[in-house]
Amino acid sequence: MPSLKDLKVRIASVKSTRKITKAMQMVAAAKLRRAQDAAEDARPYAVRMEKVINGLAVSVRGSDTAPRLLAGTGSDKVQLLVVMTSERGLCGGFNSTIVRLVRARIQALLREGHTVKIITVGKKGREQLKRDYSDHFVGHVDISDVKRMNYGVARDIARDVLRRFDAGEFDVATIFYNRFQSVIAQIPTAQQVVPAAVGEGEEASALYEYEPSQEEILTDLLPRGVATQIFAALLENAASEQGARMTAMDNATRNAGDMIDRLTVQYNRSRQAAITKELIEIISGAEAL
Repeated sequence: MPSLKDLKVRIASVKSTRKITKAMQMVAAAKLRRAQDAAEDARPYAVRMEKVINGLAVSVRGSDTAPRLLAGTGSDKVQLLVVMTSERGLCGGFNSTIVRLVRARIQALLREGHTVKIITVGKKGREQLKRDYSDHFVGHVDISDVKRMNYGVARDIARDVLRRFDAGEFDVATIFYNRFQSVIAQIPTAQQVVPAAVGEGEEASALYEYEPSQEEILTDLLPRGVATQIFAALLENAASEQGARMTAMDNATRNAGDMIDRLTVQYNRSRQAAITKELIEIISGAEAL
């Protein structure tokens, strides 16, 4: 059984930890507001960009002059996975949920005989994947110096991905990130960015006439679309990270409070038992005299 001194030291230690987790919770809450606003503001632009590209792509899909970013290479043998996680921990299951989705995709692709290449954004995902899949790593993006996510980071990632595509290093590229839904809910998401995923829709030519040709516009617009998708994903990830960290630190603060209460009860009981024992010894000694 721990001594009174040990219990007192433990209580003081847990109180210090609670102060730290409470401070981290407040910092995450302040950052979350900005990150959430940025993610929500970017959604309409990303959605509109996707609709414009989709409308143009439906018109030229299957054409011999369709841009390579739309038509693809004609194969899906080599798959590039861009895994977006955080640089720091203490954010609950935020990183683990993304990595779990990536692991499932990698295992499925390898079983089907595909070649898998991985680019990591943020060191936490890289740390979790390197033990089993380090041979598949082809690049890493360090975002430890990025105080606030900006379009420049997304543009650099997009340029690297497009350079690799032009060099014939892969056939299909997919980004993995957490989509922000609420403080307690982030949705692990896989989104194909190369070649452009085109759904069924109304042809753009039914509504607009384009000059120059639709193929030329798509050739310029598709790389911008890749950068926009990556930027939106980074913003969603940033908001999800702060939401997950705020929730994790709130839970940690509550748990520390519960532990302090339990330790305090144990300390008081031990102290009362020690006092009672001393009184019994004094009374027994007096009776012996």
